Amino acid sequence: MRVFPPGTGPLLAGLFLASVPVAADEIDISQILDLPAADVIVLGDVPDNPTHHLNQATAVAALRPAALVFEMFGPEAALAATPEMRASPVRLEQALGWAAEWPDFAMYYPIFVAAPDAAVVGGAVANDDKRRVSRDGAAKVLGPSAPVFGLDKPLDAQERALREARQLEAQCSAVPQEMVSGRVETQRLADAALARAVLAALAETGGPVAVIAGNGSGRTDWGMPRFLTRVRPDVTVLSIAQFEEPATDAPHDYWIVTPTVAREDPCQNLTRGD
Repeated sequence: MRVFPPGTGPLLAGLFLASVPVAADEIDISQILDLPAADVIVLGDVPDNPTHHLNQATAVAALRPAALVFEMFGPEAALAATPEMRASPVRLEQALGWAAEWPDFAMYYPIFVAAPDAAVVGGAVANDDKRRVSRDGAAKVLGPSAPVFGLDKPLDAQERALREARQLEAQCSAVPQEMVSGRVETQRLADAALARAVLAALAETGGPVAVIAGNGSGRTDWGMPRFLTRVRPDVTVLSIAQFEEPATDAPHDYWIVTPTVAREDPCQNLTRGD
C-alpha cells in the first residue's frame, strides 16, 4: 500500500536518494524521522525487542499523530489512559491492566510519552472472546460488523494452508491441527477488531493515526491493513515492519533491520500434543 517513497521530504531526501534504491523496501533507521504522509501508519515490532519500541517512540514523536491505537489492550482499558495516569509509568501500567502475556511495560511507555496529547485507543479483543472463536467462529464473536470486514467469508484455501503452516511453525509443531486452525481464526478476529478500532480513531480525530502492533498484524496481504482498506479504500495506509534479519519478501510497505535480542529457544522441550 505504498503511497510515497520514504525520505522524500526535505529533511532526508538526499540521504534517501543516496542510500536506498527507489524499488527497495528496506529503509534506514534514520528515515523514520521523515516518513511520508498517510492517514494510518502501522509501526510494527517484534514484541520483546526493546529497540523496536524505542524506534516506535521516535517515529511517533516525529509523526505527531492525533491518535495512538494499541493492540495490547482493549477499548475499556484505554479509557483509563488519562493525562494524569500517563504521567507515571507505574500508574499507567496499573490503569491499563497490562497483561503478563506482553513484554515489560517499561519498553512501551516511551511511546505514550512521545505523543502526550494523542488520543489513546485500545484495539485488543478480550481473552474470553478469543477463547470463543474455536466454538462460535470469528464472525460471531466480532458481531454485526463481521460481514463489513469479510469475516463471514471463509479464507481462500491457499491462504489458509499457508497461514496454518506458519502458525504450526510458530508453535514448534507441538499443537494439534484443530488448534492451529483456531489460531488462524483468532488472528483474523484480532486484526479485524484492530482495524475497527483504527477506523473509529480516524473518524473521531481526523488522523493521522499511529498503530502499535506486531509485524504480523501489520501485514498488507492479510493483516489489519487489508481489513481496514476493505471498509475504507480511500484511507491511505503505510505499514512499517521491524525485523532482526533482512527480509526477502516482506509483506509491508517498508522495513527496518535491527539487532536481535538474546532469547531462549521457544521450542526446547516441547512435543506435539495430538
